[in-house]
Amino acid sequence: MSGDVLGVVLAALAADPALVDEVVTAAREASPEVARLPEAENRRHIAVVVAAAIAAVDDPAEPGAEVFAAAEALGADRAAQGIPLEALLCGVHAGRTRAVDIAVACGRDAGVPPQEMLDALVRFNRYAGALERHVISGHHRAELTARDAHTHVLRRLLHGADVADEELTRAGLRPDGRYHCVLTDVADPVRARELEHRLTGAGGVFGLVEGRLAGLSVRTPVPADVPDLVVVAPAAALSEVHTRYDLCLTAIHAVPGLRGVRQLTELAGETALAAQPVLAELLAAEYLGALDRTDPFHHQLVCTGRAYLDHGQRLDQTAEALHVHPNTVRYRLGKLGELTGTRPAPTTVPETLRWWWALHTWLG
Repeated sequence: MSGDVLGVVLAALAADPALVDEVVTAAREASPEVARLPEAENRRHIAVVVAAAIAAVDDPAEPGAEVFAAAEALGADRAAQGIPLEALLCGVHAGRTRAVDIAVACGRDAGVPPQEMLDALVRFNRYAGALERHVISGHHRAELTARDAHTHVLRRLLHGADVADEELTRAGLRPDGRYHCVLTDVADPVRARELEHRLTGAGGVFGLVEGRLAGLSVRTPVPADVPDLVVVAPAAALSEVHTRYDLCLTAIHAVPGLRGVRQLTELAGETALAAQPVLAELLAAEYLGALDRTDPFHHQLVCTGRAYLDHGQRLDQTAEALHVHPNTVRYRLGKLGELTGTRPAPTTVPETLRWWWALHTWLG
């Protein structure tokens, strides 16, 4: 029976190191990520493909559970090795295509009739597709399991819990390493995954912590044109990252509307002031208690006062920032002085700080 002949051909293919090398080479050339693995690992691609091919020719039923288990194990192992699913499938597809080409050539040389060869290849493709689905399933399951474990470790670290060195190592963290705490204002899971992909280029572990994408990064992430707020703390030992996380969380609340990658130290003033809400309200009441928060004109005056301080008490720069004439800025500051009994024209750093804090709090 020609099917038996083709089975012998495929069995010979599996046993022939030179032919298997060709398939391995095709898989490695198609996927740089796969090529970084030892060649012995790559041969496991070929073992799964050949097992499906032999089963497709020798038995009209689907391959046994052990073949599907091997496919799932392959996917799980590649996930554990950090090989993306796309890269894994590129290697699988290239190896399968090369195996089919070689099998067809060998079958033709062995005298297998074209129609029977075609029937066998149709069965092979059907079974190979089923195996591929098991590879994908194994990869996804292992990836989710590893991700959940890594996120659990991340959450415990950022909440100040002790984590064993073995758990840190499994999560990809060095117990003696120093890491930047990274916190974003992104809560949507889809957006979080997109941003995480851009941030992980700096190395480290990321996940959703208290509803926001957070992480521990080996290096300061510097992705360009980030439409979200990303606060990065100075590097610290893992035993200290929870204090950095608390500060980053305060900073996120202190600067609503800000975007881009920002150093925590860049936001030190806003972060420190945001930690004292009661004192902030006392200052706002003392300096601006005569104003009505529901009055649009009063709101405009306070915005002008804060912009005036933000621009070094320069009328021209404040006017440019507000897109008004300098005389308009002068008029608004005058009205602010009339209504409050004083105007934001401090001469010392502490006085400037108190005025800015009062104006900022009133607006917030």
